[in-house]
Amino acid sequence: MVAQRARDAELSGIRRMFEGAPPNAINLGLGEPDFDPPPEVVEALVRAVRNGMNHYGPSAGLASLRTKIAERYRDRLASTSAENVIVTAGGSEALMATALALYDPGDRVLVPNPGFVLYAPHARLAGATPVPYSLAEERRHQPDFDELERIVTPRTRAIVVNSPSNPTGAVFGPKVVDRMVRFAEDHDLTIVSDEVYEEIVYDGPSPTFWGRTDRVVIVNSFSKTLAMTGWRLGFLVAPRPLAIELNKMHYHIVACPSTPAQAAVLEGLSSERSALARMVREFRVRRDLVVRRLRAMPGVSVVPPEGAFYAFPRFAWDRSSTEIARALLGRGVITTPGDAFGSLGAGHLRLSFAASRANLEKGLGILGDYGAGVAG
Repeated sequence: MVAQRARDAELSGIRRMFEGAPPNAINLGLGEPDFDPPPEVVEALVRAVRNGMNHYGPSAGLASLRTKIAERYRDRLASTSAENVIVTAGGSEALMATALALYDPGDRVLVPNPGFVLYAPHARLAGATPVPYSLAEERRHQPDFDELERIVTPRTRAIVVNSPSNPTGAVFGPKVVDRMVRFAEDHDLTIVSDEVYEEIVYDGPSPTFWGRTDRVVIVNSFSKTLAMTGWRLGFLVAPRPLAIELNKMHYHIVACPSTPAQAAVLEGLSSERSALARMVREFRVRRDLVVRRLRAMPGVSVVPPEGAFYAFPRFAWDRSSTEIARALLGRGVITTPGDAFGSLGAGHLRLSFAASRANLEKGLGILGDYGAGVAG
């Protein structure tokens, strides 16, 4: 007999679209950079495998990599050390370990709406109740603190934040970060801050929550910044007492992260970061292309994304998000229906611009032609 939690769990709307895609479809649903890892990172992986780094490592990760990650955060909190860092099997595992370490049955967890597809299911798997808070288009996908005050209760344990956001591309500025910290401290909440797109920003830096409060867990990843989503390597940063508990859950999920992949990432963090800069420059050009094309379509509005590589347009067409996505799928374009990310995603699509300019032009042309028929 299958456990109830397994029966209740569903594949995300993202995966369902991929599985229904025809061959050679234009992929605007892609949640990963369309770049390769820097050559020095690839060579470091090969070297690590050839030199015998193929065995179990420490549960929390190689000390040298944890130290290097900690250095990255010392400008926010000078006392940050390797003891604050846990290397994980990607950001997704980091989120699951965090949910298991923080949430008890009966707890309430505030999750963004729209927001990444794993936040609410992870809360449920831990026995907690996810409570959505609004990131509406009319507020440029920024939180409504009056609403947060209305929905927080004594049973609320944590609030999940994601900046830059998947799916909206919104970035929380310094004032929003400060106010979120005050809100969390006023209500004795832990902030779970998903910052995997932290370095993919276009209009200024994305402030981190690290160093702002001692009730925070930072989730991050190398998947996006080093274009190595398939290598499955991420990390957590947390106050030491909490990091100890997080590491217990992490151990029971994966035992330890990949040893050769960690050696390769260490090389990537130690070398110059020109590959990331080039990638972000290209994403900025594509963002501008996508926003320009979308704004030229009747019945379409979009808040220009400030980070990540997604646009989240809203369609004032007589079609649901799923109907639009399925129609586009039949025409050879993969997108993600916005309601896969929560109720406030209804009427939206998530469009990834981690695709070539030629494919973006072609895919958006198909979208525009479909919309002209619907709107007309």
